[in-house]
Amino acid sequence: MHTLIVDDEPLARNELTYLLKHCEGISSVVEAESIEEALEKMLQYNIDLVFLDIHLTSESGLTLVNKINQLKNPPMVIFATAYDEYAIKAFELNATDYVLKPFELARIQAAVQKAWTSYQKENSHIQEAKQEILKTIPVQMDERIYIVKIENIIAIAVDNGITTIYTSEQEFFTNEPLNGYEERVKGNAFLRVHRSYLLNINKIVEIQPWFNHTFLVTMSNQVKIPVSRHYMKQFKEEVGL
Repeated sequence: MHTLIVDDEPLARNELTYLLKHCEGISSVVEAESIEEALEKMLQYNIDLVFLDIHLTSESGLTLVNKINQLKNPPMVIFATAYDEYAIKAFELNATDYVLKPFELARIQAAVQKAWTSYQKENSHIQEAKQEILKTIPVQMDERIYIVKIENIIAIAVDNGITTIYTSEQEFFTNEPLNGYEERVKGNAFLRVHRSYLLNINKIVEIQPWFNHTFLVTMSNQVKIPVSRHYMKQFKEEVGL
């Protein structure tokens, strides 16, 4: 997690920075001594977690929390302060934890672990959502955009600048390069077997020996695809030959 420490005391920032280096899940630490500087750092870095003091020079950390909570994807906030009377208010503002000075390593580690668990859970949901989205790809053809299920794609081929997407229902023709589709279907049982062909290994019905110790693959729609020598080793590994 990319972490921001907001505290007007340099010694407190230094101590907390040192302790955070001994915590799992902390990937980087930056510091700020005022609300203005904290907001600048949040624009400059992709901050996941903020350690925030309540009393800053002529400012209140609660003001910064109110600004943070207005963000679309606000970072988690752990209050790190010498004052315990703000704890209830802090949790009303959705604080992840409330740590009192002087800091102890075990207490900081416990607070970070709580944030790290939430961070991992949130990111797993994001990844699942991305995977759900990538079950389909948009294909533009004839001034229309078709939403094609990746599992229905048998193979993708390019010839003279025209890319053909073979599916179990129909064929789609587009000008988008093969490399673009290779990136989109990555991780969905697709394999590059030739500079002009990308196939779904789950749609293979027959493999025949071909020229120069290569293979000719017949797909479920009877389209025949050559496996070039450059891709033979990977192809054999993927299909278990």
